Amino acid sequence: MELLKVRMMNKTLASIFITLINVMNLFAGQPEAEKLPVWQEGEMEIHHIYTGRGEAVFCIFPDGTSMLIDAGDAGPHRDPRTTTASPDDSRLPGEWIARYILNRLEFSKVKKIDYAFLTHFHGDHMGGVYKNSPKTQNGGDYYLSGLTDVCEYISFSKLIDRDWPAYSNPVPQRGASFENYKKFVDWQHQNNSMDVERFRPGSNSQFVLLNQPEKYPEFEIRNIISSGEIWTGEGKNTRNLFPPGERLHENKLSAGIRISYGAFDYFNGGDLNGRIPFNSEQWRDVETPVGEVLGPVEVCEANHHAWIDAMNEPFLHRVKPQIIVIQVWHVTHLNLSVMQSMANKGLNPDLEHIIPTAVPNLSKAYLGEDQVKKLTGDGGHVVIKVEPGGEKYRVYLVNETDETFTVKSVYGPFVCR
Repeated sequence: MELLKVRMMNKTLASIFITLINVMNLFAGQPEAEKLPVWQEGEMEIHHIYTGRGEAVFCIFPDGTSMLIDAGDAGPHRDPRTTTASPDDSRLPGEWIARYILNRLEFSKVKKIDYAFLTHFHGDHMGGVYKNSPKTQNGGDYYLSGLTDVCEYISFSKLIDRDWPAYSNPVPQRGASFENYKKFVDWQHQNNSMDVERFRPGSNSQFVLLNQPEKYPEFEIRNIISSGEIWTGEGKNTRNLFPPGERLHENKLSAGIRISYGAFDYFNGGDLNGRIPFNSEQWRDVETPVGEVLGPVEVCEANHHAWIDAMNEPFLHRVKPQIIVIQVWHVTHLNLSVMQSMANKGLNPDLEHIIPTAVPNLSKAYLGEDQVKKLTGDGGHVVIKVEPGGEKYRVYLVNETDETFTVKSVYGPFVCR
């Protein structure tokens, strides 16, 4: 009986002790959430920035050289199939992207983007022109949307797109969005000392380290394809995929690059695609020849947002990405057939994660629980952080609802092949 009383007293004291600790924690506040670590020299970062309105990838290379790949704005139109603006709609997507980049460039005395690279001429990659698009305040006669809006807050030293200056391959570019982009390029080139170049397929010297290249001989950016001109895999030689005179959809003309650092490789090919209807001409499949010259990579941004016409089986089998990142701004970017191919370990036994920047509720209902389980995380900025030397990397999923850079989850480290 005495022993029972002692045990009960001990339990009561333990309960009081735990309550006191909880009260102390309440007054002391909860531990601060982990923040995304700042960039350190020798590291490489690849940020898939989520605005809910289009594409944006920002890179910091080992010596601090920076690159922006696309900056889209799909416009103010909303319906149940589109994702909501993130962090919110109080600013345009381009301004949110610029603020994100300025935060990550805190280490640099000079706040600029060394390379702005536009994969192709679509609004969700470069920005469109909409009723709410304001005019630039920095001079020039163009509207702010996507790429042009980013440049309003942080300058580009050099801009590279697939067809400057003629913009006629395979046919002259038309439309309000492109004309606005052209006005922006012309004004910045003539009045603001921005260099502009046409993307050169096959080259490994168009995007180079600008600060300490001699310290990182294991770093390279290889231009794989643009406008159907593709690297052969030998020297800087290229060949043409498309028959002369064919009128092609802009997506198939996308420019694509491979970023290599040590054993780490990353591919971004804009909206390239390769799933073609039965009995179509084989040259319409752009992904398969890209996969043949590209070879295995550690991380691949999903071509064309993993839409129904992209990420075909031959490409996945040859590229074998450990991580696939999907930039999502519409429910159709999480397609059931494409999902099944990307998650197929028979095609790609090296797959670790498929990570989307958003998983809309409509997509969850459409895909079903079994397919949703094949996705990693519930959305956010997807950041690849490569260790010095390029032998290992981690993937950070970062909170997209504010600008705190709070880490939601971390995956890895993964060993590069």
